Amino acid sequence: MDSSVGQRANMCRKMNEPSPGKHPKICLIFATRGRAELLKLVIASVDSQTVRPDLIMVSCVSDEDVGDVASRPGLLVVKGRPGLTVQRNTALSHVPGDTDVVIFLDDDFLMHRTWIAEILDALESDASIACITGTVLADGIHGPGFSFEQARAILAGMSSFPESKTTVPTGGPYGCNMAFRASSIVGLRFDERLVLYGWQEDRDFGGQIWNRGGRVVRINTALGVHMGTKGGRVSGRKLGYSQVINPLYLVRRKTMPLRDALDHVVRNVASNILRSFAPEPWIDRRGRLRGNLIGFWDCVRGRLTPERAEKL
Repeated sequence: MDSSVGQRANMCRKMNEPSPGKHPKICLIFATRGRAELLKLVIASVDSQTVRPDLIMVSCVSDEDVGDVASRPGLLVVKGRPGLTVQRNTALSHVPGDTDVVIFLDDDFLMHRTWIAEILDALESDASIACITGTVLADGIHGPGFSFEQARAILAGMSSFPESKTTVPTGGPYGCNMAFRASSIVGLRFDERLVLYGWQEDRDFGGQIWNRGGRVVRINTALGVHMGTKGGRVSGRKLGYSQVINPLYLVRRKTMPLRDALDHVVRNVASNILRSFAPEPWIDRRGRLRGNLIGFWDCVRGRLTPERAEKL
């Protein structure tokens, strides 16, 4: 028997409700817009996984967002309104009822070939785990970003693989790569007031799971590279506003502790102030700082309105 099939068959005895002989059903979701060529490469790379998803779902806005990927067997395209949280919710409403594991990946995240297998192994090992985020080997979001070829080279150039799995509790998943036990997110949705790029929408979703009593963890063996592709991202002013308003809004929703929210706000605003004197070419630091100031003014007036970012 193929090792991946055997692994999945073994897991069915411990995860959710699948009956003996039935492997866990996996739905892999990409929310995307305006990156059809990159999406095509990333989806093609899923074929190298030692355990493959039963369904790949692409949540987009128009046909141009997916290109010819739409004709790929085993792939479902769903369309709706734009916005990361909205598009993820559109996908959630189409997840088949017999799904056991729901995975969300950014369209610029490249998995190590064992990423899905490691996620399944972690879920099997502890029934209290509801959400898992992997370990990012390199994150282009902190720099000019990586091309697909660079990301693939980083994975190929790994000097070693972790000898043992380490599971660490975390305040929330990293939205570029996160997996959920389907039974733990029944009825949950991403907050659509967190518009555009979302900004902390992953932390809010994880907080909802924490409030239900589920464990949210990070493991060191589900590896990948976040390319941090810059095309399609929001303006500096819009993001700067979200950097201030969204964490404080999550405090009110009870999905983020006040200390964590203040840490997020202080670090981002301080970084924007310091780097606005010599900004990176790929970041609109001054625009972000202007957005920060608008956000502070709204806070002073008692207006925690994350949706305002869309109109700035």
